Amino acid sequence: MATEIKVPVLPESVADATILAWQKKPGDAIKRDDILVEVETDKVVLEVPAPADGVLTSIVADEGAVVTAQEVLGTMEEGAVAEASPSAASEPAASAAADTHDTGGPSSPSARHLMAEHNLTADQIAGSGKNGRISKADVEAHIAALSSGGAATVASATQAPVSSAAQVSSTAQVSASAASGVTSISAAPGERSERRVPMSRLRARIAERLLQASQTTAMLTTFNEVDMQPIKELRAQYKDQFEKSHGVRLGFMSIFVKAATEALKRFPDINASLDGDDVVYHGFCDVGIAVSSDRGLVVPILRDAENLSLAEIEKQIGEYAGLAKNGKLGLDQLTGGTFTITNGGVFGSLMSTPILNPPQSAILGMHTIQDRPVAINGEVVIRPMMYIALSYDHRIVDGQGAVTFLKTIKELVEEPAKILLDI
Repeated sequence: MATEIKVPVLPESVADATILAWQKKPGDAIKRDDILVEVETDKVVLEVPAPADGVLTSIVADEGAVVTAQEVLGTMEEGAVAEASPSAASEPAASAAADTHDTGGPSSPSARHLMAEHNLTADQIAGSGKNGRISKADVEAHIAALSSGGAATVASATQAPVSSAAQVSSTAQVSASAASGVTSISAAPGERSERRVPMSRLRARIAERLLQASQTTAMLTTFNEVDMQPIKELRAQYKDQFEKSHGVRLGFMSIFVKAATEALKRFPDINASLDGDDVVYHGFCDVGIAVSSDRGLVVPILRDAENLSLAEIEKQIGEYAGLAKNGKLGLDQLTGGTFTITNGGVFGSLMSTPILNPPQSAILGMHTIQDRPVAINGEVVIRPMMYIALSYDHRIVDGQGAVTFLKTIKELVEEPAKILLDI
């Protein structure tokens, strides 16, 4: 029975998607739930599974094609059996050897993204996964080999040998620092190098949203600083008991989330959004936590964060970070949100101006903790201090409310007992 393979249903905020990669080709035998094709939206990468056992008979939408919800991607014949390849039947030993050294197998979304960044192709990299699937680690290993002078060795597996002089003069050498995430491209002496890489849908969407926020909102930012000594002492005293009881480490983010939700209850304008000429006041706190991933910045949502315990918040953030790293966040986990928190401090940012995530009216920015001299009770002491920033839409939020909201977060974090006592 012929069955159509269609684009999954997309949420209202997502108009279309792009075909990233087909994992099967026409004539391949497929089993139920095998991943047939990966489709990229401006938020996530969706994997389209096979609805039944059978054979893939045709591909209608090729890689790079823009498709909409429920559009036909290809067809399959349920219950059919793939025909054996004549060449494979006559030369089983050679085929097995080729499979063992497959260098052009399918690749994960994060691997393809990294290959595009470094101007690499799949046939240059040996995949270590099932059926030669190329993982991000395989790409990183290949880049490390290039940067350490092993370019000729790596290249010899996929192309005819060339002299080392020709290799250097004809190919720009790409090196990357895994720790810093900074990529450098160097050419032979006297040569200038550049490369052009298509912007991913996620990056294009981020650019669009940032531009929209700067052009359509009356955005202002107010700053304050927090003495982190009290919660550092709290963590030091209870971190082992907390981890033993809840199976997760106690971090600073969960305390800031609890402080933010308490402050949002007191200042409903901060938790509001504009819908045309109406201001929508939300009676719940769906807090977005900005998470860095291989594809860019994503903001999964903590639903009803005001009702979550510190342990529940830490568990959800950890789960979201893992899903983001593997490109597995679902659309339902990325849509909505009434307030956002971003922590540039994990990358060493001392101070920044976070940009609004429309239609939300405010975003909280956390920064790195730095020991600084401060005056306390008339004496200069060294304390671990953090600058915090609140960007807000002045069309909804007045300056007094924004400043007082940020001051409330400062007070709650510096006296965490107030959060527990609800005072």
